[in-house]
Amino acid sequence: MLSLIGQNWTHFLWALIATIMMVIIGFLTPLLLSEIVDSILGSEPFTMPDFLMNPINALGGRDFLRQNLWIPALALILMNVVNGVFTFIKGRSSAIASENIARKLRNDLYRHLQHLPFAYHVKAQAGELIQRCTSDVDTIRRFLAVQVMEVVNTVLMVVIAMSILLPRSVPITLYSLILVPPLFCFATWFFKMVHKSFEVADEADGVLNAVLQENLSGVRVVRAFGQQEREVEKFDRVNNDLRKKNLRLNELLAIYWGGGDAISMTQTLLTLVVCIIYACNGWITVGTLIVFTSTLGMLLFPIRQLGRTLSDAGKAMVSMKRVQAILHEEAEPDEPNALKPDLHGDIVFDHVSFAYPDDNVPVLRDVSFTIPAGKTAAVLGGTGSGKSTMMYLLQRLYTPTSGKITIGGVDIQQIDRKYLRAHVGLILQEPFLYSKSIRENVGITAPEQEAERIEHAADIASASGFIAKADKGWETVVGERGVTLSGGQKQRIAIARTLLKDNNILIFDDSLSAVDTETDAQIRAALRHEQKDVTTLIISHRVTTLSQADLILVLENGQITQQGTHAELCSQPGLYQRINSIQNALEEELTQAKAAEGVN
Repeated sequence: MLSLIGQNWTHFLWALIATIMMVIIGFLTPLLLSEIVDSILGSEPFTMPDFLMNPINALGGRDFLRQNLWIPALALILMNVVNGVFTFIKGRSSAIASENIARKLRNDLYRHLQHLPFAYHVKAQAGELIQRCTSDVDTIRRFLAVQVMEVVNTVLMVVIAMSILLPRSVPITLYSLILVPPLFCFATWFFKMVHKSFEVADEADGVLNAVLQENLSGVRVVRAFGQQEREVEKFDRVNNDLRKKNLRLNELLAIYWGGGDAISMTQTLLTLVVCIIYACNGWITVGTLIVFTSTLGMLLFPIRQLGRTLSDAGKAMVSMKRVQAILHEEAEPDEPNALKPDLHGDIVFDHVSFAYPDDNVPVLRDVSFTIPAGKTAAVLGGTGSGKSTMMYLLQRLYTPTSGKITIGGVDIQQIDRKYLRAHVGLILQEPFLYSKSIRENVGITAPEQEAERIEHAADIASASGFIAKADKGWETVVGERGVTLSGGQKQRIAIARTLLKDNNILIFDDSLSAVDTETDAQIRAALRHEQKDVTTLIISHRVTTLSQADLILVLENGQITQQGTHAELCSQPGLYQRINSIQNALEEELTQAKAAEGVN
């Protein structure tokens, strides 16, 4: 945090200067009141410095001021006006510095999140990350905007108050500060108690955000399965947990503020009683009484506020710890010497095995195959067989546990990550669409002036038809995550978007599952015509989608059990033959049912 403050030192310097001036002017007010009561209205000698007394004596001294009481009154008004100006400077400078720091923290967090490994994002909760990038940063901002200067203010007030009070009366000063050490110890105890409570409450708030974000993202699934009540119960459970932890936190705050007020009021009463006794005995003047009571009132408030300052510091420390936890996560390393070869070569998996970092069970076991450049390969396998994992490895989202993957004879671990991913197009089964127009979603990787390319990509993806029928055509807004579109329409927009990239390799990760068989065939035919030199990998459970591939891989329990063409695999006993027979039988039944409906 000190480094962040150092980067905005000019603004904090102005805030520091303004704070010093505010404290000085604040103490000048009771001193001036003391002079008015004791030396102007009374007969005590003036205690003002010579540079002020010389012009006053030249004008007539005490009698002149008694006849022109508006002059000290005006001085009081001017001091408060100047104090207001310095208050503005302090607030503005602190606000600028804190906002600069908050902006930098948010930018650093967002930039760092973009470069964290895929494995980190798989484990992290989106709601938790959002809270750290927003609420935690805002907690740090508030502390820097207000409480940093409050610490300076408290220290200055103690030092200046001592220099004012001790020369006037050492005994009264000691009486006036007798309860300050207990108040300070109470504030320190409170800080230790509340620090952990803030951390626990922040974690509970993060869980609440995660549940809320997950529910809003999966609202279709919740409605489809009628899980609204269950989701309400889950939210109510975490919400009650947050309430309990916040109540515990508020109990500690109530104890501190109540106890702090009791100690402060007791100290004020004690000082007032002592001052009255001393004044009645003539040991101090009424002006000195005003100085002690006013100064003590000014002094006790920031000391009592010390607990709040410490509690806010505790919150800021917790928030900074949570922010630093993200910033200290190791990002994907830069690769200045990485290769950027031509990616049109053969794709070779050479005895590749893989297990996820937190799981010792292998997902892929000794997988070996070759996809010739420019050819189409298809992968068939059950859920959890490792199909998608192979695609993650090909994009270097993970690193094989053993074996290697080469493209054109070059190990992909030696290829620049960004370069590789920029030339490998990936279309997922559940594509992510932005809450923007169809044109903006398809053309996210292409400049607006390339409208023809955007529309041509939509033609290849068989998306032009439903786009033309949409309310506003290409300018139709699809809603968050494409909520206004069907699954097939979202997949076709995602395919069109990917085709605008400079792809050497295309991966369809079950991304034709939501389109009908006829549209599926149209898309594949258009791709074969338009993407002749592109090596294509298709993951699907639909045999008709796989049948025209040059190479079909059958994956079972992380191992390649069969590979060959459609005709070859249909003639071999195994998973592919069984699935083909089942799907053919279903198609025949469907055809017969349609024929029967037509006769009726």
